[in-house]
Amino acid sequence: MSDEALILLVEDDARLRERLARYLASEGFRVTAAENAADARTKLSFIDPDLMVLDVMMPGETGLQLTESLRKERGHDLPVLLLTARGAPEDRIAGFEAGADDYLGKPFEPRELLLRIRALLRRIAAPPPETPGGPVILGEATFDLERGELRGPEGIIRLTGGELGLLTALARRPNETLSREDIAAAVEMDDSGERAIDVQMTRLRRKIEVDPREPRFLHTVRGRGYVLKPGV
Repeated sequence: MSDEALILLVEDDARLRERLARYLASEGFRVTAAENAADARTKLSFIDPDLMVLDVMMPGETGLQLTESLRKERGHDLPVLLLTARGAPEDRIAGFEAGADDYLGKPFEPRELLLRIRALLRRIAAPPPETPGGPVILGEATFDLERGELRGPEGIIRLTGGELGLLTALARRPNETLSREDIAAAVEMDDSGERAIDVQMTRLRRKIEVDPREPRFLHTVRGRGYVLKPGV
C-alpha cells in the first residue's frame, strides 16, 4: 500500500494531534483527525480509513474500549495502532487482547510512528511472495493465501492484521514448527511481539477451531513454537 493511505488519527491532546497530523501529511499520507472515541465513530460512519492510530487514555470511551468494540462489530477489521503513556508489558498485552495490531509507548519520535505505520500497512496489504497451490483447508474453513482471505460456511471470517499475519506465516510453511522469533520476524513485529503472538494465536483459534482448548489445526509445540496442520 502506498503512502497515499488514509489514516484516522484519534488523539485527545490537541497539540500532539495537530503535530502528528502535519507530520504524516508531509510524508504523503491523507489524515483525518478525531479528538476522542465519539468523534472517531462519527468519522468512521462516512470514511473508510486504511489504518487508525488511536490514543489509549482518553476521557469517556478509552482507546482499548473502542478497539474491542469495533472488533466485535462484524466487518470492522480496520488495522489499529495504539498510542499510550502506559508502556508496561501488561499494558501492551491488554492492547493486543483488545484486538490492536501494534502498540507504541509515549513519548516516541514521529519517525518511529511512521515506520510502524508503513510496516503495518505493508504486512496487511502485501500479497505473499510465494504461495502453495490451492487453498489451505482447515476443517470447514479455507484460507486463500494469495488473497489473504479466510472463509467459513457462512462466508468471509474477518481477521485483524495481527491474526492475518500469524495465519499467513504458518500457512506458508504448513506442518513445520515455527518459533515465535521466526513468526515475529515474518510479520515484522518488534521485540514485544513474541508475547503478542500468543495473544493473536488465542484469538485466531477462537475463529478457526471448534474447541480452541483442543485445537485440531493450530498446535503449540512446547518449548519450540507453533505449527499449522491443515486437514478436513
